[in-house]
Amino acid sequence: MSSPLVLLNIVGLLLLVSVLFLMHRKKVAFSKRVFTGLGLGIIYGLILHYTYGTESAVLKDSMPWFNLIGVGYVKLLQMIVMPLVFISILAAFTKVTIGKNFGKMAGIILGMLVGTTAIAAVVGIAASLLFGLDATEIVQGEAEVSRGISIEERSVGVADKALPEQLIDLLPANPFLDFTGARPTSTIGVVIFAAFLGFAYLALSRKEPENAATVKKGIDAIYSLIMGIVRIVLRLTPYGILAIIARTVATSDFGAIYNLGKFVLASYVALAVMFGIHLIIITLSGLNPITYVKKAGDALLFAFSSRSSAGTLPLNIDAQTNRLGVPEGIANFAGSFGLTIGQNGCAGIYPAMLAVMIAPTVGQNPLEPSFLITLIVIVAISSFGVAGVGGGATFAAILVLSALNLPVALAGLLISVEPLIDMGRTAVNVSGSMTAGVTTARLTGELDTEMYNDMNEKQTVEA
Repeated sequence: MSSPLVLLNIVGLLLLVSVLFLMHRKKVAFSKRVFTGLGLGIIYGLILHYTYGTESAVLKDSMPWFNLIGVGYVKLLQMIVMPLVFISILAAFTKVTIGKNFGKMAGIILGMLVGTTAIAAVVGIAASLLFGLDATEIVQGEAEVSRGISIEERSVGVADKALPEQLIDLLPANPFLDFTGARPTSTIGVVIFAAFLGFAYLALSRKEPENAATVKKGIDAIYSLIMGIVRIVLRLTPYGILAIIARTVATSDFGAIYNLGKFVLASYVALAVMFGIHLIIITLSGLNPITYVKKAGDALLFAFSSRSSAGTLPLNIDAQTNRLGVPEGIANFAGSFGLTIGQNGCAGIYPAMLAVMIAPTVGQNPLEPSFLITLIVIVAISSFGVAGVGGGATFAAILVLSALNLPVALAGLLISVEPLIDMGRTAVNVSGSMTAGVTTARLTGELDTEMYNDMNEKQTVEA
């Protein structure tokens, strides 16, 4: 009985896809097609939500077909993440300017990523205290209890390890295993391995310039090949956003969102404040923050829709290099390191808010200065190695809560609104890495200010 309705829903999605395809054929700007995909997805998602309800068998049978486009697109992005991270870091070392200013460039990027995460922790703490968030006020249903048990099981091993052991786990004992994404910290493992190869290249360029030139030529060729794949996949962005956002809106539990409205509101206020801090940093660098918002918009919009910092990496690097005037080396470092270090939303704001919410349940005064200082330091340190794909925020929460001896199972209390909050968190994560890239390029004198300020310049996704 539901099959005709499922078929109708699929046809509706395909019609919207055809609208975006016609816009592509008519050479409509990429950014306009992305925003159109977002708008159509929201509208279609609302129609499906109010027509069938989230528990409808029709909706459940329809979603796998939506996932074919939406999740399929994200998987294609994830397919190129590890190769792109690896070759981006390695290629950055082959740039002459990076070779001269490597120490300064790397120091500024890492300082920005970790520093803004510490600031994000302060913002998260302030938001929790301002809104009076308390985990004891949340009613635990079956889903919350189940999620709590899952988090508690996942924390086994993590909670038992001292901080030095957790840092050791970041090192890639088997880099080829990390290329498969087998560990939660696989991305940082690949980054570290690529960095070692990069340093080896710098040493080779001093001792054996001829061999170094051969290596550079090979690295540049592979980088061009990987970026070719990136451009092919990015062309599918409007269709991916359409399907992802339609599915998200159609299946969201609006009732739970309403009941946990204060927590959702507090989260987005904190995220908005953190994004505002990014714009202040851009402004203090002597750049127009409005220009930054306009040119970073496509990448931030996709991050918001997909909830994947790693999946957004190609758009992140593309926006920095082709719209914001950041050199490839700096953009590659900032984008790649930003996947695993200093995620302002997932590793900064979220764990800090949770810690302040959960502290009263064990008799800990969240206003105690020693508790707050310890929390900020732990959040900053724990931001190393947070995965840039789904589950990164949970991993960060486990590290922080376990370090503070707080019950990690209570991190499952917000499961019903987790997808909604995660959208904003991911966008702030990506903005943090882009801010680090733009600011670093500006401070090292390598930013192409003409490209940054040229509003007629267009993104090269279609190339």
